[in-house]
Amino acid sequence: MITDAQVHLYWPDIPEHPWPRDPDRSKPPTKHARSFTPEEMLGAMEAIGVDRAVVVPPGWAGEDNSRALAAAERYPGKFAVMGRIDPYDPTTPERLEHWLEQPSMLGIRMSGKWPTKPTQVEDAFSDPALEWYWEACERLGIPLMMLTRQFASRLLPIAERHPNLTLIIDHLSTQEGATAAEAFVAYDDMIALARFPRVVVKVGNGPNRSRQPYPFEDVHRYLRGVYDAFGARRMLWEADITQLTKNTYAECLRLWREDLPFLTSEDKDWIFHRATAEVLNWPE
Repeated sequence: MITDAQVHLYWPDIPEHPWPRDPDRSKPPTKHARSFTPEEMLGAMEAIGVDRAVVVPPGWAGEDNSRALAAAERYPGKFAVMGRIDPYDPTTPERLEHWLEQPSMLGIRMSGKWPTKPTQVEDAFSDPALEWYWEACERLGIPLMMLTRQFASRLLPIAERHPNLTLIIDHLSTQEGATAAEAFVAYDDMIALARFPRVVVKVGNGPNRSRQPYPFEDVHRYLRGVYDAFGARRMLWEADITQLTKNTYAECLRLWREDLPFLTSEDKDWIFHRATAEVLNWPE
């Protein structure tokens, strides 16, 4: 069983479903600028043997999760959703109380900006006005995927105050960089978070930060360090397929299957599927 812990699905920019025109939104990824539909993702999954995927609506597309949830309903067992919600919206406290009652909704992904307060997500991590939000998500058992980039250290106070809150660090807390070292500038801050049992890392897109061809040897030491710190039970494989420009979906999977000799077969079982099933409460 293989679960991809992140895919952005989105549809063409048409009058019936226009893309947001907010200038503060980032543009969609160039590789799939027109669309990347559930059917396209299912084809990519079938081609390399991925069984299911967690849909993460892209930040630039807004806070509407309806189409992602509809895809999960249309293809049961293939998709589930980590939805978007604006933590500054006055309706959010009531919505959170019923968030996980939505069919196929697993949690929340925090990234980008929000309509009611156009500030970057990393600023929200240290905003005292959101203390109620962390408390509510902890109480309600809502897992949070966090796009930290180089700001992993800002999660530390949240993890300290809310030890039962599941925090999932996106994409190894990397950023764009000319070298792997520049991409992993927050590596030590991320590793420091391993002491909190409910902090988890999405690891599969390590190849995206490599500056070498397959098997991406310049990122191996970082992947080994994450494994040593967090262990396979807190590592979620993902490829972030719509962001791939230098490597393929198949190579993202093959790296973890074949070219990291420190992984046991049991480790791979956890990284490819069991950890996602357990952390996000998405059983087979």
